[in-house]
Amino acid sequence: MNSNRSLLVMGLLLVSFLLFTQWQQDFNPEIQAQKQAQIQAQQQSHDVPASSTSQPADVASVKGKTITVESDVLRLTIDTLGGDVVDSDLLKHNAELHSNTPFELLQDNANRVYIAQSGLVGKNGIDTVSGRPQYQTTAESFKLADGQDAVNVPLTFEKDGVLYTKTFTLKRGSYNVDVNFNIKNGTAEAIEVQPYGQLKHTIVENSGNLTMPTYTGGAYSSSETNYKKYSFQDMEKAGLSVETNTGWIAVLQHYFVSAWIPTQDQAMTLFTRVSDDKRFATIGYRGAVTTVAPNTEASINTHLWTGPKDQKEMAETANHLDLTADYGWAWFIAKPLFWLLTTIQKAVSNWGIAIILVTIVVKSILYPLTKAQYTSMAKMRMLQPKIQEMRERFGDDRQRMSQEMMKLYKEEKVNPMGGCLPILIQMPIFIALYWTFMEAVELRHAPFFGWIQDLSAQDPYYIFPILMGASMFLLQKMSPTPVADPMQQKVMTFMPVIFTVFFLFFPAGLVLYWLTSNCITLFQQWWIYRQLEKKGLHSRKKK
Repeated sequence: MNSNRSLLVMGLLLVSFLLFTQWQQDFNPEIQAQKQAQIQAQQQSHDVPASSTSQPADVASVKGKTITVESDVLRLTIDTLGGDVVDSDLLKHNAELHSNTPFELLQDNANRVYIAQSGLVGKNGIDTVSGRPQYQTTAESFKLADGQDAVNVPLTFEKDGVLYTKTFTLKRGSYNVDVNFNIKNGTAEAIEVQPYGQLKHTIVENSGNLTMPTYTGGAYSSSETNYKKYSFQDMEKAGLSVETNTGWIAVLQHYFVSAWIPTQDQAMTLFTRVSDDKRFATIGYRGAVTTVAPNTEASINTHLWTGPKDQKEMAETANHLDLTADYGWAWFIAKPLFWLLTTIQKAVSNWGIAIILVTIVVKSILYPLTKAQYTSMAKMRMLQPKIQEMRERFGDDRQRMSQEMMKLYKEEKVNPMGGCLPILIQMPIFIALYWTFMEAVELRHAPFFGWIQDLSAQDPYYIFPILMGASMFLLQKMSPTPVADPMQQKVMTFMPVIFTVFFLFFPAGLVLYWLTSNCITLFQQWWIYRQLEKKGLHSRKKK
């Protein structure tokens, strides 16, 4: 019986099936942006919620002047008309490998609109469908000075005896921007305002390729849902409307995220909107009504995250914000693997070496199962002559054949499924590592040695995939269980080739893991068979 070899084939194919299924669940194509409308996108970049009870409305507006504010890790461009963040440059992340140009996350240009808007709506709100406030500022640029922990940028606007101050605060080493609204009511009557924050993005398709797809779209967290994606396609089908007391809204893309995090433990509404021309999607929140009594003042705080998926800092910024580094259903494996990977990397200062050492740890933990697997395979090989004799004796009587084989397994104390468990365990580990490489920004542009300068990208010369295929071929040759069925023989012959083609396009770090795993398995297999030979349980001689 060739159950172990068949299970190997099934297991490898199941890995591909699970990956494909996960892609289909998480990366449905979105509506493509209309390129001929890109220039007009800049002219319709200021949308504000109309009120707390009606749907948000679009409004076209001219731009004000822009100012810049810079910390050690972040540079923002702010439009004084409305105080919207129209550009964010991540100073510690290059746009391309070895480039000196910072990665641009938020942007407002002919190619893409992706901006972070916020303001005050409601009964006495200053952000209305008819216009936005033109803020005043004391300078055109602000920069975090040496020795400073934070830089504050106040924008002021006065209307009908009320002074509104919108202050942006950038802190050293942080991508979490404080946005504070101070309302000083100098009138004799109380006023009511509602804060809002929203992210507007040109509707685009997901990028990447078949083996490395990337999600671009919305996500949110609420009292009922810790984390949920809400794609541009979802927004077109049905607008989001969630009443909650905690949560945030975000737009995700590969390795990076922007999110509005309002004050928690207060009533808010999460919403989405798609423009009439289907070019833009908006996801946002609308906060509770704040009443400012006569001759008093009040402050409303919110936070804007615009930066990499730094899981540690995001977890400290807001509950469940770190879940935007989405590991899929394998998160319970991916998180400890990521922790182990980062812990080892701190010691060795090389992500490639850390991957190799993580592989050694994983294979060491699985060694008892591996030993049981190959012991079972060796015993199965010992029984092949008896099984072949049964085939000849019972012919097409499959029921009798099955009964006699089960009897033989019981007498010889052989579990025909003994070689399956390690394969089944390695599949979720492989998938977890796959999503770790897809989501962990720490691996972006992380070099190894020589030609591998980015472990998150595919091997430019395909050396690792070819070596992986060769190691897989050697594992097949060392297997003690022969394949009698001609069709299975053909499948097994081409399996290394098929998986080599798959791995050509996987991240180099993932291929390094699988190659290292195969090499360790080759050694473990040789060692286990050598010990079995000494016990007389296995023979190298092929029959």
